[in-house]
Amino acid sequence: MLSKMAYGGYRQAMDGSTVGHILDLAMQIQQIPSPTFGEGARAKFIHDQFQSMGAKDTSIDAIGNVYAGFRGSGDKPPLIVSAHLDTVFPLGTDLAITRTDDNIFGPGIGDNSLGLAGLFGLYWYFADKRGRAKNNRLPGDLWLVANVGEEGLGDLKGMRAVVDRFGNEPLAYLVLEGMSLGQAYHRGLGVRRYQILVKTRGGHSWVDYGKPSAIHEIAGLVVQLKNIMVPTEPRSSLNVGVIRGGTTVNTIAAEASLELDLRSESPRELSKMIKRVESLVKEANTRGGEDVRVGAEVIGDRPAGEITSEHPLVKTAIGCFMREGLPLKLNIGSTDANVPLSRGYPALCTGLTTGGGAHTTGEFINIAPLHQGYKILVDLVQSIYRIE
Repeated sequence: MLSKMAYGGYRQAMDGSTVGHILDLAMQIQQIPSPTFGEGARAKFIHDQFQSMGAKDTSIDAIGNVYAGFRGSGDKPPLIVSAHLDTVFPLGTDLAITRTDDNIFGPGIGDNSLGLAGLFGLYWYFADKRGRAKNNRLPGDLWLVANVGEEGLGDLKGMRAVVDRFGNEPLAYLVLEGMSLGQAYHRGLGVRRYQILVKTRGGHSWVDYGKPSAIHEIAGLVVQLKNIMVPTEPRSSLNVGVIRGGTTVNTIAAEASLELDLRSESPRELSKMIKRVESLVKEANTRGGEDVRVGAEVIGDRPAGEITSEHPLVKTAIGCFMREGLPLKLNIGSTDANVPLSRGYPALCTGLTTGGGAHTTGEFINIAPLHQGYKILVDLVQSIYRIE
């Protein structure tokens, strides 16, 4: 827990001490395992930290999202700033941290422990010790949200609940990632994921030779999937990421499955790939007769959406980066911003520093750029309230 003495240090506006404390907190957060669907311990830590600092409007909702809000001094609509709680790393992953003068290494340190710590950086700058906006810095309410289910099969579950709660009321939804400094995701990449399951009667590899094997069937389906025409423009992708099945080397497999990921910059092209996949599954099911059953279940559906590069929110972000002498690359990706963008609400995903090795145990963040990243973040929050 953060001591009251330390809390006083955090309240400095944007000096090196504040950035140092953001890094210290990011490392504390990183040490709490938080796989998708297992974010509870980290959520409680975040909630308790906000409460210990005097935040009044704090809560954890039914699915595990953490909310901390405080009142602005004007009548502007609220702003939502969020960062996801979950990581791609399963329980039992070695979360050891190594710190050098230039970098911090550790699984999940940038994705998204630093993003979560950035929420506190905003709180320390904008809120007083009683959990209210100070010095008339905010003309509207600010909500800081740590949400579940951004990674993998979480399917943006947490952000869906956030947007269901606030709807079109906010000025914007601003999504924080730890390692995307210099990029702004204003376009949401459409994603569809399937689990395809094949079942047969199975049998003994010698005695029942010739009977259908679920593994053989699913291997043939993978070949067919690989032969689907995937356009390079608009950029699209198809990936079989997981295959499971079988019991022993001398058993005809009675069950096998695969997990398939489809993506496209174009909703139209994604729809084409979806129809082709579902057609292949139907054909395989019909062809196999009673001895082979093939089915597909949707296990992920990330909606596409975008705001244009001329949208006031995008132009505001570009201005904030220009004031710090940093170029801003406009991008498309699959982030929590997909949800509000798909519903027609202004949203942007950006980061606090640079780094590398995301989703690997060699993940790291660069320390020096965080000074600019934090300053840009504060400027961006203030500037969004000035959008007309």
